[in-house]
Amino acid sequence: MGPHVIRLGTRGSALARAQSRLVATALIEAHAELEIDIVEIATSGDRSQASNQPGPDWGTGVFVKEIEAALLREEIDLAVHSLKDVPPVLSAELTLAAIPVREDPLDVLVTIDGRGLEDLAPGIRVGTSSARRSAFLHAARPDVHFVPIRGNVETRLRKLGEGQYEAIVLARAGLLRLELDAAYVVLEAAVLPPAPGQGALAIETRAGDRNLIELVEPLHDPATAAAVRAERRLMANLEGGCRLPVGALGTPRSNGGLHLLGGLAREDGSLSVADALGRLDAPEELGDLLAQRLRSPGAGEQRRVVYA
Repeated sequence: MGPHVIRLGTRGSALARAQSRLVATALIEAHAELEIDIVEIATSGDRSQASNQPGPDWGTGVFVKEIEAALLREEIDLAVHSLKDVPPVLSAELTLAAIPVREDPLDVLVTIDGRGLEDLAPGIRVGTSSARRSAFLHAARPDVHFVPIRGNVETRLRKLGEGQYEAIVLARAGLLRLELDAAYVVLEAAVLPPAPGQGALAIETRAGDRNLIELVEPLHDPATAAAVRAERRLMANLEGGCRLPVGALGTPRSNGGLHLLGGLAREDGSLSVADALGRLDAPEELGDLLAQRLRSPGAGEQRRVVYA
């Protein structure tokens, strides 16, 4: 068993704090003798969101590197991240010790009155700073304007309410975890493949600390972990050193299978959307297979869907 007091490192945003409270509650349920000290750590990604700097790309580590540094300095024992913020390759000194059951991974279109994507008036402003969301939604609605929006979830909802945007795009998981009341329509993965790892949390610690790794083991969900491993493998394969928008969603099947849907947006405006079936116990192989399909000749036609 690990130490009596566990220092849990997190970003300072309301969503990050809510996610850390979920993990702290689960840890105490698994180990009643624990005390959890939540330690807020400022990150370069948070500083970027509060300024006029360009928005951070998924997987660059801007929301996690300062927290990881605190782990390595042993100033905290565990870190809680949104998995979509974690780069696909970790330092050898760190490990993702647990990935809990995932929240809803899909994106949502938020408006004042709950209109769907097809109901938006031509020419309106839709707020999103995600290249992935802009690329895929532009393919579905080329007649609306996708424009940058800064700030955390609450700030973006306030800007929508003030009329700065007619619609915004958010991750549903954040709205659910923050218990925010908003009028939205869920965007299905075939229209907008979510960011790899979206809706999942990652609990990170030092790779050599067996006590801490064993401490968080009760929070780990193997099916969720397999799904996001496939998604992250697909993303790592497709990036190839560039920052093309990639979406992915792994869905475990009851028969031990794993379904993986992926999307790739190219610089010329073409999109590939494809899916494949594999095994839950071989998620990386499935990620490799789907990456090959998405890169293959003919897969780049607009909204082309290739079935397994």
